[in-house]
Amino acid sequence: MLTHADLLKLKRWNTPTIYNGWEAITRGERLDVRCNKDECRDFMPQMGPMIGYAVTVTCQPGNKGHYQDREKNRVEYLSYVASLPGPKIVVVQDLDSPAKIIGSFWGEVNANTHRALGCIGTISEGAIRDVDEMTNAGFKALARRFCIGHAYSMPISWGEKVTVFGCEVQSGDLIHADKHGFMVIPEEDHEHLVEAVAFMDENECLTTIGAARQSVGKSYAQILSELNGASSEFGKNVQAMKKRFGLK
Repeated sequence: MLTHADLLKLKRWNTPTIYNGWEAITRGERLDVRCNKDECRDFMPQMGPMIGYAVTVTCQPGNKGHYQDREKNRVEYLSYVASLPGPKIVVVQDLDSPAKIIGSFWGEVNANTHRALGCIGTISEGAIRDVDEMTNAGFKALARRFCIGHAYSMPISWGEKVTVFGCEVQSGDLIHADKHGFMVIPEEDHEHLVEAVAFMDENECLTTIGAARQSVGKSYAQILSELNGASSEFGKNVQAMKKRFGLK
Protein backbone atom coordinates (compact mmCIF):
# COMPACT_ATOMS: atom_id res chain seq x y z
CA MET A 1 0.00 0.00 0.00
CA LEU A 2 2.95 2.34 0.47
CA THR A 3 4.43 3.91 -2.66
CA HIS A 4 7.99 5.12 -3.06
CA ALA A 5 6.65 8.66 -2.62
CA ASP A 6 5.07 7.57 0.68
CA LEU A 7 8.43 6.25 1.90
CA LEU A 8 10.09 9.55 0.99
CA LYS A 9 7.46 11.41 3.01
CA LEU A 10 7.94 9.15 6.03
CA LYS A 11 11.69 9.64 5.82
CA ARG A 12 11.16 13.36 6.50
CA TRP A 13 10.02 12.69 10.08
CA ASN A 14 11.96 11.26 13.00
CA THR A 15 11.08 7.84 14.38
CA PRO A 16 9.18 9.16 17.46
CA THR A 17 6.91 11.13 15.10
CA ILE A 18 6.30 7.96 13.08
CA TYR A 19 5.37 6.26 16.35
CA ASN A 20 2.86 9.04 17.12
CA GLY A 21 1.13 8.49 13.79
CA TRP A 22 1.20 4.71 14.23
CA GLU A 23 -0.21 5.04 17.73
CA ALA A 24 -3.10 7.17 16.47
CA ILE A 25 -4.29 4.60 13.91
CA THR A 26 -3.37 1.25 15.44
CA ARG A 27 -6.04 -0.87 17.06
CA GLY A 28 -3.47 -2.46 19.36
CA GLU A 29 -2.13 -1.42 22.73
CA ARG A 30 0.61 1.15 23.04
CA LEU A 31 2.96 -1.49 24.41
CA ASP A 32 2.47 -3.59 21.26
CA VAL A 33 4.93 -1.46 19.30
CA ARG A 34 7.73 -3.56 17.79
CA CYS A 35 10.86 -1.58 18.51
CA ASN A 36 14.30 -1.94 20.07
CA LYS A 37 13.90 -2.80 23.74
CA ASP A 38 17.65 -2.56 24.33
CA GLU A 39 19.75 0.50 23.61
CA CYS A 40 21.30 0.76 20.16
CA ARG A 41 23.46 3.54 18.76
CA ASP A 42 23.07 5.50 15.53
CA PHE A 43 26.61 5.95 14.19
CA MET A 44 25.54 8.36 11.41
CA PRO A 45 22.91 10.66 12.98
CA GLN A 46 23.84 13.39 10.48
CA MET A 47 22.33 11.23 7.72
CA GLY A 48 18.88 11.57 9.28
CA PRO A 49 16.23 8.85 9.43
CA MET A 50 16.12 5.81 7.15
CA ILE A 51 13.14 3.72 6.08
CA GLY A 52 13.20 0.46 4.18
CA TYR A 53 12.34 -3.23 4.11
CA ALA A 54 14.25 -5.67 6.28
CA VAL A 55 16.74 -8.20 4.92
CA THR A 56 17.64 -10.54 7.78
CA VAL A 57 20.97 -12.32 8.24
CA THR A 58 22.91 -13.97 11.06
CA CYS A 59 26.66 -14.08 11.63
CA GLN A 60 29.07 -15.23 14.32
CA PRO A 61 32.48 -13.58 13.90
CA GLY A 62 33.90 -15.49 16.85
CA ASN A 63 33.25 -18.94 15.36
CA LYS A 64 35.92 -20.11 12.92
CA GLY A 65 33.87 -23.19 12.04
CA HIS A 66 31.65 -21.20 9.66
CA TYR A 67 34.62 -20.04 7.59
CA GLN A 68 34.92 -23.14 5.43
CA ASP A 69 31.60 -22.33 3.64
CA ARG A 70 32.36 -18.63 3.26
CA GLU A 71 32.45 -18.37 -0.55
CA LYS A 72 29.35 -20.49 -1.14
CA ASN A 73 27.44 -18.63 1.55
CA ARG A 74 28.59 -15.24 0.30
CA VAL A 75 27.39 -15.89 -3.26
CA GLU A 76 24.04 -17.33 -2.17
CA TYR A 77 23.47 -14.59 0.40
CA LEU A 78 24.21 -11.72 -1.99
CA SER A 79 21.95 -13.30 -4.60
CA TYR A 80 19.21 -13.38 -1.98
CA VAL A 81 19.76 -9.70 -1.12
CA ALA A 82 19.61 -8.77 -4.80
CA SER A 83 16.31 -10.63 -5.26
CA LEU A 84 14.38 -8.51 -2.74
CA PRO A 85 12.64 -5.18 -3.43
CA GLY A 86 14.09 -2.03 -1.95
CA PRO A 87 14.93 0.20 -0.35
CA LYS A 88 16.45 -2.40 1.97
CA ILE A 89 17.79 -2.33 5.52
CA VAL A 90 20.03 -5.27 6.46
CA VAL A 91 19.16 -6.53 9.94
CA VAL A 92 22.03 -8.53 11.43
CA GLN A 93 21.82 -10.82 14.44
CA ASP A 94 25.36 -11.31 15.72
CA LEU A 95 25.29 -14.61 17.60
CA ASP A 96 28.31 -13.54 19.68
CA SER A 97 26.46 -10.48 21.02
CA PRO A 98 25.99 -9.21 23.65
CA ALA A 99 28.21 -11.51 25.73
CA LYS A 100 31.22 -10.75 23.54
CA ILE A 101 31.80 -8.97 20.27
CA ILE A 102 34.75 -10.36 18.36
CA GLY A 103 34.51 -8.74 14.93
CA SER A 104 32.39 -6.66 12.61
CA PHE A 105 30.16 -7.86 9.77
CA TRP A 106 30.33 -4.30 8.43
CA GLY A 107 33.09 -2.17 6.97
CA GLU A 108 33.88 -0.20 3.84
CA VAL A 109 33.74 -3.16 1.42
CA ASN A 110 30.53 -4.71 2.72
CA ALA A 111 28.78 -1.34 2.95
CA ASN A 112 29.60 -0.51 -0.68
CA THR A 113 28.66 -4.01 -1.81
CA HIS A 114 25.24 -3.84 -0.16
CA ARG A 115 24.68 -0.26 -1.34
CA ALA A 116 25.13 -1.50 -4.91
CA LEU A 117 22.37 -4.04 -4.26
CA GLY A 118 19.82 -1.44 -3.12
CA CYS A 119 20.51 -1.46 0.62
CA ILE A 120 20.52 1.90 2.40
CA GLY A 121 21.74 0.84 5.82
CA THR A 122 21.89 -1.72 8.59
CA ILE A 123 20.69 -2.47 12.09
CA SER A 124 23.33 -4.75 13.55
CA GLU A 125 23.29 -6.21 17.03
CA GLY A 126 27.06 -6.48 16.71
CA ALA A 127 29.73 -3.98 15.76
CA ILE A 128 30.74 -1.80 12.82
CA ARG A 129 34.07 -0.42 11.64
CA ASP A 130 35.20 2.00 8.89
CA VAL A 131 32.48 4.40 9.98
CA ASP A 132 33.70 7.30 7.80
CA GLU A 133 33.99 5.08 4.75
CA MET A 134 30.53 3.59 5.39
CA THR A 135 29.11 7.10 5.66
CA ASN A 136 30.83 8.06 2.41
CA ALA A 137 29.10 5.09 0.75
CA GLY A 138 25.73 6.48 1.89
CA PHE A 139 25.17 3.48 4.14
CA LYS A 140 23.66 4.25 7.56
CA ALA A 141 24.30 2.04 10.59
CA LEU A 142 22.64 1.45 13.94
CA ALA A 143 24.73 -0.97 15.98
CA ARG A 144 25.99 -1.82 19.45
CA ARG A 145 29.58 -0.56 19.23
CA PHE A 146 32.76 -0.08 17.21
CA CYS A 147 35.47 -2.68 16.72
CA ILE A 148 38.66 -2.81 14.65
CA GLY A 149 38.59 -6.27 13.03
CA HIS A 150 36.21 -8.49 11.10
CA ALA A 151 37.34 -11.84 12.56
CA TYR A 152 35.28 -14.64 10.92
CA SER A 153 32.39 -12.44 9.81
CA MET A 154 30.27 -13.97 7.09
CA PRO A 155 26.59 -14.76 6.53
CA ILE A 156 25.49 -18.00 8.21
CA SER A 157 21.77 -17.90 7.49
CA TRP A 158 19.45 -15.37 5.88
CA GLY A 159 15.77 -14.76 5.29
CA GLU A 160 14.89 -16.16 8.71
CA LYS A 161 13.37 -14.41 11.72
CA VAL A 162 16.03 -12.72 13.87
CA THR A 163 16.05 -10.93 17.19
CA VAL A 164 18.04 -7.70 17.47
CA PHE A 165 18.08 -5.42 20.50
CA GLY A 166 15.09 -7.32 21.93
CA CYS A 167 12.93 -6.94 18.82
CA GLU A 168 11.90 -9.71 16.42
CA VAL A 169 12.35 -8.87 12.74
CA GLN A 170 11.73 -10.89 9.59
CA SER A 171 12.62 -10.17 5.99
CA GLY A 172 10.13 -7.84 4.34
CA ASP A 173 9.23 -5.96 7.53
CA LEU A 174 9.03 -2.18 7.07
CA ILE A 175 11.47 -0.41 9.41
CA HIS A 176 11.91 3.24 10.32
CA ALA A 177 15.10 4.13 12.22
CA ASP A 178 17.10 7.10 13.44
CA LYS A 179 19.15 8.23 16.44
CA HIS A 180 16.26 7.40 18.79
CA GLY A 181 16.13 3.73 17.77
CA PHE A 182 14.01 1.78 15.32
CA MET A 183 10.48 0.48 14.95
CA VAL A 184 8.89 -2.21 12.78
CA ILE A 185 5.60 -1.15 11.18
CA PRO A 186 3.32 -4.16 10.51
CA GLU A 187 1.76 -4.32 7.05
CA GLU A 188 -1.76 -4.08 8.49
CA ASP A 189 -0.85 -0.64 9.86
CA HIS A 190 0.46 0.82 6.58
CA GLU A 191 -2.93 2.14 5.50
CA HIS A 192 -3.43 5.79 6.56
CA LEU A 193 0.07 5.87 8.11
CA VAL A 194 1.36 8.77 6.01
CA GLU A 195 -1.77 10.83 6.59
CA ALA A 196 -1.79 10.04 10.32
CA VAL A 197 1.86 11.01 10.83
CA ALA A 198 1.37 14.31 8.98
CA PHE A 199 -1.85 14.99 10.88
CA MET A 200 -0.36 14.29 14.32
CA ASP A 201 2.66 16.47 13.61
CA GLU A 202 0.44 19.39 12.57
CA ASN A 203 -2.03 18.75 15.38
CA GLU A 204 0.72 19.17 17.99
CA CYS A 205 1.91 22.43 16.40
CA LEU A 206 -1.59 23.89 16.25
CA THR A 207 -2.62 22.90 19.79
CA THR A 208 -0.31 21.80 22.62
CA ILE A 209 3.00 23.12 21.31
CA GLY A 210 1.41 26.29 19.99
CA ALA A 211 -0.17 27.06 23.36
CA ALA A 212 3.11 26.42 25.20
CA ARG A 213 5.09 28.67 22.86
CA GLN A 214 2.63 31.57 23.17
CA SER A 215 2.98 31.90 26.92
CA VAL A 216 5.15 35.05 27.10
CA GLY A 217 3.63 37.81 29.21
CA LYS A 218 0.74 35.71 30.48
CA SER A 219 -0.05 34.72 34.06
CA TYR A 220 0.44 31.14 35.15
CA ALA A 221 -3.30 30.80 35.58
CA GLN A 222 -3.89 31.91 31.98
CA ILE A 223 -1.10 29.64 30.69
CA LEU A 224 -2.53 26.61 32.50
CA SER A 225 -6.00 27.36 31.20
CA GLU A 226 -4.76 27.61 27.61
CA LEU A 227 -2.63 24.46 27.96
CA ASN A 228 -5.61 22.50 29.25
CA GLY A 229 -7.78 23.82 26.44
CA ALA A 230 -5.13 22.92 23.86
CA SER A 231 -4.82 19.39 25.25
CA SER A 232 -8.58 18.93 25.00
CA GLU A 233 -8.59 20.25 21.44
CA PHE A 234 -5.70 17.92 20.56
CA GLY A 235 -7.68 14.89 21.75
CA LYS A 236 -10.83 15.95 19.90
CA ASN A 237 -8.83 16.38 16.70
CA VAL A 238 -7.39 12.86 17.03
CA GLN A 239 -10.86 11.38 17.48
CA ALA A 240 -12.10 13.31 14.44
CA MET A 241 -9.19 11.93 12.38
CA LYS A 242 -9.96 8.36 13.47
CA LYS A 243 -13.60 8.82 12.58
CA ARG A 244 -12.61 10.13 9.14
CA PHE A 245 -10.45 7.01 8.58
CA GLY A 246 -13.18 4.70 9.89
CA LEU A 247 -11.20 3.75 13.00
CA LYS A 248 -12.39 3.34 16.58
